[in-house]
Amino acid sequence: MSTALTGAPPGPPLSAPRSAVEPDPLLHADPAVAAEQAALEALLRCWTRETGARPGPDGCLRIAVLGGAARLTAPVRYWSPGGWHRFGRATLSVGEGRAADEGRTAGQGADAPVDAVTAAALLAAAAAERPDPGQVADLAARVADSVVRTAEILAHRRTAPAPGGPERSHFLAAEQSLLLGHPLHPTPKSRDGLGPAQSVAYSPELHGSFQLHWYAVDRELLAAGSAVAESAEQLTAGLLGGRPALPPGTAALPLHPWQARELAHRPAVAALLADGLLHDLGPAGEPWYPTSSVRTVYRPGTPWMLKLSLGLRITNSRRENLRKELHRGLEVHRLLESGLAAEWQAAHPGFDIVRDPAWIGVDHPALGDPGGLDTVLRAQPFAPAERVLCVAGLVAEQPLGAGDTVPSRLGDILRALAARCGRPQPTVAADWFLRYLETVVLPVLWLDGRAGIALEAHQQNSLVLLDADGWPTGGRYRDNQGYYYRESAAERLTARLPGLGTDSDTFLPDPVIDHHFAYYLGINHVLGLIGALGSQQLADETVLLAALRRFLAGPAAAATGSALPALLLDAPTLPCKANLLTRINGLDELVGPVATQSVYVDIPNPVAGP
Repeated sequence: MSTALTGAPPGPPLSAPRSAVEPDPLLHADPAVAAEQAALEALLRCWTRETGARPGPDGCLRIAVLGGAARLTAPVRYWSPGGWHRFGRATLSVGEGRAADEGRTAGQGADAPVDAVTAAALLAAAAAERPDPGQVADLAARVADSVVRTAEILAHRRTAPAPGGPERSHFLAAEQSLLLGHPLHPTPKSRDGLGPAQSVAYSPELHGSFQLHWYAVDRELLAAGSAVAESAEQLTAGLLGGRPALPPGTAALPLHPWQARELAHRPAVAALLADGLLHDLGPAGEPWYPTSSVRTVYRPGTPWMLKLSLGLRITNSRRENLRKELHRGLEVHRLLESGLAAEWQAAHPGFDIVRDPAWIGVDHPALGDPGGLDTVLRAQPFAPAERVLCVAGLVAEQPLGAGDTVPSRLGDILRALAARCGRPQPTVAADWFLRYLETVVLPVLWLDGRAGIALEAHQQNSLVLLDADGWPTGGRYRDNQGYYYRESAAERLTARLPGLGTDSDTFLPDPVIDHHFAYYLGINHVLGLIGALGSQQLADETVLLAALRRFLAGPAAAATGSALPALLLDAPTLPCKANLLTRINGLDELVGPVATQSVYVDIPNPVAGP
């Protein structure tokens, strides 16, 4: 779904970064205040991206609300070409209307601090010609939930030391680092239906851990697939470890404990339990740790992670596994093993896909799809000492109440590299960025251009491997939802693996793939990385954009055959997912055709330049 809003406040864009001298409100000592600020900044970033709004000549963003009878005003602390803007505290003025929005002083009204929930309701109403009261109320409620959870996270992380012991790893630490969530989502920490006690156990940012809940499924209902030597049934039996013992004629099915409690109230599942076709074995085994997606869990010392069905509404969607996604994980593994992985890694030996080669669940007509009982077995290839980090966690701001700038793991790495190399930090940051493009972005473009497979490679789906000093050496992609097979490549892909796409519904027209690929890899991932480096005062975004242009015009175009480099270099606008509008329209991004799951808008292309 594509759309665009009009009526953006006039005023020239700020072509260069702007910083303010007042203390950063995101570093406020009170976690609740810092959480409010983070929520307001996310809302304002969404608004500027999705409406084209720009600050006035005085460096303040002004938004007319209530039909022009009031305005929201926020000073711009930093204006980011990549979209990672920073704002000061926002205020609401009543009675100043359009004159104030245009930067003219009307001399009426008084500025009053505005909270994130009020701002969300006002912006939601302003974004639609005929606001739906139900959607406005839903957005406001979910913003409130996100703010409360963010405050809880910040309070915990400012006082509780990171746990030690064998469970600690670079991988898990990065997975638990998204303290504020997606910087361009209006409800980044909303987890509708998760109570306070559950939040402590199930939230990665709170260092949560929990036992899995186990069902035994009668073999006549067992649904499973495996593209590796062991069956999914054998793999889950090994994870259960014989305690408790499985009833005869059944297979072990791991579930998220929240999901297990919720499933018991679903009539279809309750009937299967009552008939003895499902057996509730209860919690068992060693603790597992939630990763950044909440529902994918990790346990040190095992070769598998589990992607569990979880009916919670997280950001925009309920997170239950769909059958086509389960089939997709198996066929991508088989496709890569057909020889494609060898060709790919001959060109890019440092990059691979984290495989999802097995799944297990339950088949019954009353369950539907998703049925809520399907679990993915994901390969866990990382050693505890290996420096592999989720990119979203690497760049995530860590407002822990100290210093004069908001730190991040990436900032710590770059400062340490600069000290070790004896070079200016911005120079080191630009060098790091170029190496990142070569080791993480270029292989994704190769797979698109050479193989016809585009990856939904946003930052949370992408992992970077670092050497002992912190330089990028490779990458990984994960997510059985996020593969797109190009229809133009159908003949050569099905020659590698006959029947490809039959069960997974993965082939899409090239224009649809170009549209989504430009957003996920171009905007969310690469421009998001540039924005993080700029807003955290680690590099000059204009320098990084120039470096990106050289990369796209050189190796990215010559060695990959992907259409994305030319699009990023030449297109005056780019298609961009609009998370605020998607939320206001009540869309679940896992439901319906790919082309219409989300609202998209066209935004000016900062790579192509003015």
